[in-house]
Amino acid sequence: MNYKMIFKVLGYLLLIIAVSMIPPFLISLFKEQYDMIAFAISIVLTFSIGFILTRIKLENTNTKIKAKEGLVIVTLGWIFASIFGALPFYISGSIPSYVDAFFETVSGFTTTGATIINDIEVLPMGILFWRSFTHWIGGMGILVVAVAVLPMMGAGGFHVFKAESPGPIADKIVPRIKDTAKILYATYIIISILEFILLLFGGMTPFESIVHTFGTLGTGGFSTRNGSIGAFNSSYIFIVISIFMIMSGANFSLYYDLYKGKWRDVIKNSELKLYLSIIAISVFLITLDTNFHLYHNLFNAFKHSLFQVSSIITTTGYTTFDYEKWSSFSKSILFLLMFVGGSAGSTGGSIKVIRILALLKLVKRELTKIIHPRAIVSVKFGNKPVSEDTLLNISSFFMLYMLIFILGTVIISFENISFISAASAVAATLGNIGPGFEFVGPTHTYSNFSDFSKILLSFLMLLGRLELFTVIALLTPKFWKREL
Repeated sequence: MNYKMIFKVLGYLLLIIAVSMIPPFLISLFKEQYDMIAFAISIVLTFSIGFILTRIKLENTNTKIKAKEGLVIVTLGWIFASIFGALPFYISGSIPSYVDAFFETVSGFTTTGATIINDIEVLPMGILFWRSFTHWIGGMGILVVAVAVLPMMGAGGFHVFKAESPGPIADKIVPRIKDTAKILYATYIIISILEFILLLFGGMTPFESIVHTFGTLGTGGFSTRNGSIGAFNSSYIFIVISIFMIMSGANFSLYYDLYKGKWRDVIKNSELKLYLSIIAISVFLITLDTNFHLYHNLFNAFKHSLFQVSSIITTTGYTTFDYEKWSSFSKSILFLLMFVGGSAGSTGGSIKVIRILALLKLVKRELTKIIHPRAIVSVKFGNKPVSEDTLLNISSFFMLYMLIFILGTVIISFENISFISAASAVAATLGNIGPGFEFVGPTHTYSNFSDFSKILLSFLMLLGRLELFTVIALLTPKFWKREL
């Protein structure tokens, strides 16, 4: 294991985190708010430790990043980012408990959006900006920035990119992984700018527009209002954010295909078709149900249904209405959507549509084999056959995901809360969604959980964002054995 390389890369990551704290510091400085000193201390401390780590000298014969190093860099990178990213919350006193500050930061970087803050509107602007900026950074990936800007990553950057990328397959858009990272971030920035401008037209202030753009594109869900997006009471804003949540839950490589004129490839993409179909069917069913039982106004039923379905399936977690008031039928659909998530290569979390599609195709193949025992049936995405190793990985991921969900629910149940509350809390953190039902519903926070449960839920958020295997591999003794 090349520990020197690992800590050197982590040093550069801390420098990136320190630089990322400068915008909220400048906002606090301009507004002369009390969090200004906290950001200054956090920047100096994070930058200093990062700088020290970057001074580690590497041996000329040992500068490559292998698969093992990639896993360690990504896992420790997210932990380091959360530890240091929590400093402004804690030092400023905005979140007096460091466990709570760590929970909030993990929730931010993993784009979960679960919060322990009961009154968001009393927080200073710098803290609010940093809180949502962590969504935007974590949405595309903390280490993707390092892959894009650090020459030292080289070809080994693919191992880092692969370990951090959401989905079972980490495809390179172009041959060089560094250029792929740049294209993804360029796409991310362009779409962010577009949403920011459209939200300005909806009556949001520039600060509100940029904060909610961070929350939407990163599919995180932190807001500046206690009532989330519903506080703006604007159909225009509801629809705009719904559209951009859906866009953020799609594979970002498809936007590059559109740019290159590959319209047919995008239209024929089986994952995209299933993703949009699930959204359309869910919106249709919930619209009919809520219109009959609650709204008695088709447009109101549609806009709230579209928004909440888009928010849950993309794991964003914004709300326009207390969906706890919906019928059991509509809430059941939302709960099931928690286990679907966005597409591979998106900023969304949970299991991912591509895995759901693969599992459906596997079921179809097994049924075909029962009917035609001698038939040789391959699973394909488009016209490309999927390898048995990939299918095994997807099946293993699903089983492990459900096992962690069950164990997590049992452990959280010791908080003496209802089964629905415990199950939705685990589903919402493991799937990086944020709000759940009952005890953790859209009008509640995670503040009443014990410190133990908050740490456990923080671990689940990291597990979900890093797709289980990246973190769990490090917990096995065999991983750390020296290679012969």
